[in-house]
Amino acid sequence: MSEPRFSIPTIDLRSWLDGGPEARAALARTVDRALRTAGFLLVTGHGVEPELRARIRAAARDFFLLPDEVKRRYEAKVGGRGWLGPGAEANAYAEGTETPPDLKESLTFATHEPFEDPVVNAEWYAPNVWPAEIPGLRSLCEEYLAEMAALEKELLSLLGYALGLEPDFFSRHMDHPTYGFNINWYPGTEVVGEPEPGQFRIGPHTDFGTVTILDRQAGKGGLQVYTDEGGWEDAPYDPAAFTINIGDLMARWTGDRWRSGRHRVLPPPSDAPAEELMSLVYFGECTPGTLVESVPAPVGRVAYPPVDSHVYLREKLDSITVG
Repeated sequence: MSEPRFSIPTIDLRSWLDGGPEARAALARTVDRALRTAGFLLVTGHGVEPELRARIRAAARDFFLLPDEVKRRYEAKVGGRGWLGPGAEANAYAEGTETPPDLKESLTFATHEPFEDPVVNAEWYAPNVWPAEIPGLRSLCEEYLAEMAALEKELLSLLGYALGLEPDFFSRHMDHPTYGFNINWYPGTEVVGEPEPGQFRIGPHTDFGTVTILDRQAGKGGLQVYTDEGGWEDAPYDPAAFTINIGDLMARWTGDRWRSGRHRVLPPPSDAPAEELMSLVYFGECTPGTLVESVPAPVGRVAYPPVDSHVYLREKLDSITVG
């Protein structure tokens, strides 16, 4: 892949977890600078074992290779729990860009604990759906999701500190978050067919929530990030690092000091049409009912009207649903 012209830094989270005041301050400056430009970071020192991620990929691939009639037993709608088959989503719809449906399949999961409020429970909770044909997937994903929840809270604490706010400014809204977790499978053209004009594995969009934690694989048909200075550029890749980006709600919360990272995943490349990639994507969200209010100046740049986090999320999830 080409060398990006913009700078997405790699930060070592151990400087936050174990570092002194000077190390933390330097880290905070790096985070602030990166999130003002591309809205992306690479994070090492997170403590999540690569073997766990590899085992999840192997188990999920076994599912995706099952016959469609078997996978349809677990079919779900966008925002639900289960299998999203080909043509279910077009992520570019969320930003108003018309594209053909995304060239991917997904296994999608969400919060595993019900809420006390029956109204919230009815809209935002349902048991996760675990394919009976792949019995080991549940324990692997539950272990991974526990790691993601802990990592998300540390990242949110770092983000609060980076803005000069209380470290729990964001993380205190995480008592019972909804979150989302997608295992995205990007097969080659022998599965998805030749891409239509303007069709992507995932079309251009920004994420909707607070922070996204992405474990991805490098490929020619991989992740690209958009900046005003460089346009679309291949995202940097480090197999030891998670790719972190902030979503729309976090950008609103910071009054657009930080940008919601616009990105896309390229279609299978013409010179490597059989390329197959898989991503593990954890979408950080708040506890339902959180009121997201822009941080005032001089930290914030724009004063957005306050918004209910989950009214916003539902509108966005509905917007990317095809059909």
